[in-house]
Amino acid sequence: MFGVTILGNNSALPAYDRHPTAQIVTLNDQLFLIDCGEGTQMQLTRYRIRRSKISHIFISHLHGDHYFGLPGLLTSFSLMNREQDLHLHAPAPLQQILELQFATADTRFSYKLHFHALGEPGTIIEDEKFTVETFKMFHRIDCWGFVIREKKKPRKIDGERIAGAGIPAVFYERLKDGEDYITKSGERILNASVTIPNTPPKSYVFCGDTIYNESVCNHIQNATLLYHESTFLKDQAERAASRFHTTTIQAANIARLANANRLLIGHFSSKYEALEPFLTETAAIFPDTQLAIEGVTYIIR
Repeated sequence: MFGVTILGNNSALPAYDRHPTAQIVTLNDQLFLIDCGEGTQMQLTRYRIRRSKISHIFISHLHGDHYFGLPGLLTSFSLMNREQDLHLHAPAPLQQILELQFATADTRFSYKLHFHALGEPGTIIEDEKFTVETFKMFHRIDCWGFVIREKKKPRKIDGERIAGAGIPAVFYERLKDGEDYITKSGERILNASVTIPNTPPKSYVFCGDTIYNESVCNHIQNATLLYHESTFLKDQAERAASRFHTTTIQAANIARLANANRLLIGHFSSKYEALEPFLTETAAIFPDTQLAIEGVTYIIR
């Protein structure tokens, strides 16, 4: 399963039972946490997320509503006797902040915490089944976006057609790469006769806080699901720009220019109680839009 569960969809001030930014991305047997605003621990419990499965945490930037929940979460992992390593990908100054907090409290972890400083755009994780790339957003301070992308072989084994073909199982991975099989007698078994095309790899893109800037589209083309902040409605464009945030219409334009399949909007200002106008305005430009609602899991397909 590939999906994203929203833990927090609000901007800086918690309001109307909405919480600061935090999301869980599920990719098969792995969980990734993107941002960790205040209350993230409570939201993990509320929505029954298996926190022991979280292997990587990504922090987009160092405004408090995106990471103030992190020190407590890291401490709780240890109090729950976590043993597996945890990887934290974040702006470099966060390492010093955390070290000071934990040293002051004489905190000792039961697990190994690996800190990976975000410094250059590009691939930050290369795994057999997925990659994670990062790119710069345009906020008041350094801010990063993330692309989590599946890795898939170009073809899949056709179980019915390969039965009795005499191809050893050790050759299956090469079949998935598109190779033909040559038998000991020299007979060529065409790849297309025993495999079928695989489905295209899917991707999830998280765009952190940002002013409207179309150059971000260079990094997020053809996203299966694109999350983009939409802090203000369209009549607040000047206010959004002054605070380095985005409006509904601007988020929709980014999704359109990036040729995204679907758009998920969030980071709603506490100025607004009702969220329906966000959907109305955004969907007028980019119809396949959804609101990022806390507790909802959006399947990436």
